[in-house]
Amino acid sequence: MAIGTQDDSDDMLAEINMIPFIDVMLVLLIIFIITVPVIKHAVKVDLPRASNEKLVDKPQNVRLAVDASGAYYWNDAPVSDSELSTQLSRIAAMEPQPELHIRGDKAVRYERVAQAMASAQHAGVRKIGFITEPAQP
Repeated sequence: MAIGTQDDSDDMLAEINMIPFIDVMLVLLIIFIITVPVIKHAVKVDLPRASNEKLVDKPQNVRLAVDASGAYYWNDAPVSDSELSTQLSRIAAMEPQPELHIRGDKAVRYERVAQAMASAQHAGVRKIGFITEPAQP
């Protein structure tokens, strides 16, 4: 049966019947009201308490800088090539081993940085990182 207008012409009303939508929403609301308390009930477990203590301190990182002239700096102190090898051997023997952070000037010859990396590898340093500046937009 179609809903007609006051003058009983053949034109249909352009209104949506909201009653079925309201009925569906009420049914869904009742379902959620019933199921939510069931979902919240869970097995109550009293978990044990434990303190987390730091077992092993991480050693401080070692900074190796190579300036534009090719000179080495171990934690901001100048070192020679032979002293660099002994310092690298010393940190390679530490347990846990600290990280070696290499900062090379952009004007330095690549050879000096490669020599430092080769010395670190020969000494047994396992953790080597390169420090750079972020690019400016």
